[in-house]
Amino acid sequence: MNNAQPSGYYKVLLDINLSTGEIKRTPIPVEDIENFIGGRGLGMKILWDRLPKPGIDALSPENPLMFMPGPFSGFPIPSASRTVVVTKSHCTSPETSPYPNASTVSYSNMGGFLGPEIRFAGYDGIVISGKAKAPSYIVIEDDRVEIRDAKPFWGMKTDEFDKTLIKELNNERFQTCYIGPAGENLVSYACILHTTARAAGRGVGAVMGSKNLKAIAVKGTGMPNVADLPAFNKSLSDVRGVFKGFTGRLLTDFWREAGTASFLQVMSDDGLMAVKNYREGTFTEIEKINAKTAREKAWVRDFACYCCCLACKKSGAIKEGPYKTIVHDGPEYETGVMFGANLMISDFNGLMKAIYDGDDLGMDIISAGNVIGFLMEAHEKGYVSKSDLDGIDLSWGNVDAVLLMIDKISRRDGIGKLAAKGVKAVSKQVGQGSNKFAIHVKGLELAAHNIHANPPRALCYATANRGACHLSGDNVPHQNFVAAVDSLGLCLFASDHNKWMMPGISKQKMANLLTAITGIEYDADKFMEAGERVFNLEKMFNLREGFTRKDDSLPDRFLAEPFTMGPEKGAKLDRQEFTELMDNFYAERNWDIQTTRPSDEKLEQLGLGFTI
Repeated sequence: MNNAQPSGYYKVLLDINLSTGEIKRTPIPVEDIENFIGGRGLGMKILWDRLPKPGIDALSPENPLMFMPGPFSGFPIPSASRTVVVTKSHCTSPETSPYPNASTVSYSNMGGFLGPEIRFAGYDGIVISGKAKAPSYIVIEDDRVEIRDAKPFWGMKTDEFDKTLIKELNNERFQTCYIGPAGENLVSYACILHTTARAAGRGVGAVMGSKNLKAIAVKGTGMPNVADLPAFNKSLSDVRGVFKGFTGRLLTDFWREAGTASFLQVMSDDGLMAVKNYREGTFTEIEKINAKTAREKAWVRDFACYCCCLACKKSGAIKEGPYKTIVHDGPEYETGVMFGANLMISDFNGLMKAIYDGDDLGMDIISAGNVIGFLMEAHEKGYVSKSDLDGIDLSWGNVDAVLLMIDKISRRDGIGKLAAKGVKAVSKQVGQGSNKFAIHVKGLELAAHNIHANPPRALCYATANRGACHLSGDNVPHQNFVAAVDSLGLCLFASDHNKWMMPGISKQKMANLLTAITGIEYDADKFMEAGERVFNLEKMFNLREGFTRKDDSLPDRFLAEPFTMGPEKGAKLDRQEFTELMDNFYAERNWDIQTTRPSDEKLEQLGLGFTI
């Protein structure tokens, strides 16, 4: 590789220390670019380097918060819209560790337009460290970077703030991301919002709030060069041809017609949905909140992220009832299930109001719906009383009670103070064996995919490096593929990674594009090896924090309480079969079956000898 390579990068990070006010441009080692690509992978390498000691508090000034696009970001590649927020998690913890603040890596993937704009501004990533003395926000316009006073905006909800900030900047070309009251109040599962509804979830908003950082606004005018323009244009044409003129299942029946909400009916019909705190897999009233109902009752517009032909984002207005005129996105699959089926809510307008409030306050709806579902069940079983819940009648399907809980959680008021800590902490406080139905892995709440009848997805949750993650991958090749795609700045929905998303961009087509952009020779195998490298580095980070095989475990509900209804009636995970599935997984990865530590041989093979 000659000194001019790799192309397609600036080879520089924008480094901002909020404690000192120092702003600098930090070079990225060429070997890190080749080994970790960008996005999730490069962010993970930076995190490893900057947190050399385990047990650092995720909410301390030392913990870096990174906004990482990838080498595809900003180029006119279909669905090259993603930004991965990388940091140390505030949500997770091991069962035992010598470090009181031990937690996993956290990575959260957000669509929209922010990642491309970071690249237009001249950076391959933004790294925020330290803590501002007072509420602040950052404005980035190419080389000009300022830290400004955000005190007038502190406490503002995201819908109002989104409009206010653009007015303050007096330029609609800025792309922005921000936290709401949940992030400011350090709710453990607060998220970072972009365009008021695209979210980086799984708790990264709490880390942003801990830095007294309300928002980042970015605008740029540049773009890095590609190594081989003719090859890039040929590969780009090839990739675009995957989608051009396609009228089948991918675009019409699913993404363009209804986005992820298409899965609401499908997953319930298949018995694979989270229903009543994951007690069941089928919601008998799913027709009241499915995509067809959303199209009839709310949706008026389809949105796309940067350079995307899928347009899976849906937006509309509540047309009747007490919440009339609220304009918002959704339901998507995750939000529709976690604030709908999982809480037994079939009131569509009430569901939309709950989704609006969750986003407006800036919290991860997956985790919020999980925590509220747990409390509903604990209340049903008599483990918590109405007075414990500040007088709220937290019964199944009670929309008004859910809205009160969402508000209390965002303000950490009363029962909301405990609920804001996540389901693992709530269950520990409630006791009485409630851990059996506290639905989390390593402290991170499960998403809306039930696993009584889905062992591969159960493995996905148990082995995901950020705690329970439905997107991590259901087997070793899938996990490596997802990690590699997350490092490109490409949306997973545009890939060919499973039957629902056919056709899509293959790993070989991704490798061809990456070669043309960077000048580094990639084939499908080298691309997949990069994903394997990322996944193993994340694993080593977690092991350094004290996580062991006993942390790769699932709540007892999935192994002991079979479904009582639906097409998968009687289903539950078989303990012995699941143990064997996990053993085979570790063996395939060349990890120790007892400790789950990657072998030295595997680490050396992947160029991760520095972790040994």
